[in-house]
Formats: sequence, C-alpha cells, structure tokens
Amino acid sequence: MNIDSIQNGYVIDHIQAGESFNIYNYLNLGELDTQVAIIKNAKSKKSGRKDIIKIDEITDINLDILGYLDSNITVNKIVNGKIANKYHPKLPEKLVNIIKCKNPRCITSIEQELPHICELTDRENKVYRCKYCEEKVN
Repeated sequence: MNIDSIQNGYVIDHIQAGESFNIYNYLNLGELDTQVAIIKNAKSKKSGRKDIIKIDEITDINLDILGYLDSNITVNKIVNGKIANKYHPKLPEKLVNIIKCKNPRCITSIEQELPHICELTDRENKVYRCKYCEEKVN
C-alpha cells in the first residue's frame, strides 16, 4: 500500500497500534478541511506494530495532549517535503475537557457547562488533579 508523502504538514508517528482513532478524535481532526491519513498496524522495529497519522497541512492544532495520551509518540513537522522539526510531546501542565473529575461533590458534577480542568501536580508520576476540588484524576 502506498501513502503519498506530504509537502507541508504533520506526521504523528509511533502511536500505539489501534489508538489512532482515539487521537484523531481528541485532536478534533475531523473538523479540519484538509487531508488526514490514518495508517493502522504499520510495521515497527521497536514495537512490532504502530499507527501513524498524516495531516496534509500546517494548521493550528493543539498537539500538547499527545504527551498525556502516549509518551512514545513522535511529531514530525514537515516543511517543503523535509522534516523541519521532530519532537516528543511532553506532559501538558493543564488538560481542559480531556479527563473528568469523578468526585461527586465537585462543582463540575453540578455545573454541567463548566470546563473540566486538570492540572499536572506530579510530573514524575503523571498525576493530575482537578482545578476545582483538587481530587486526583486518572
């Protein structure tokens, strides 16, 4: 199978096999007006199988969430057909509407329109806490 290379855009590589659709949804890639290719179960020397997402345009996407979803992901920014920047996303300091507080007494369980904001409190152990009630969230 051949998937054309992209001239300008992003390649999100080393996604755990079978997780590309979750990342597609978290990044709201369905709302983009550009080509997005999902390659599932590509061969990988490191892990056996991996998923890859190619976005055929440099656009304003919040890629910070990738550090929370999978620490093995690599993001390649492609400019004029060449890798201009390659990095591993780090854990974001704040997550908005990604994970929800499970505390039944939290204001987010009463005020339905309030955004679910979780802040990183322990980078080493990947611990996030609710901004409102400070409950530990997973």
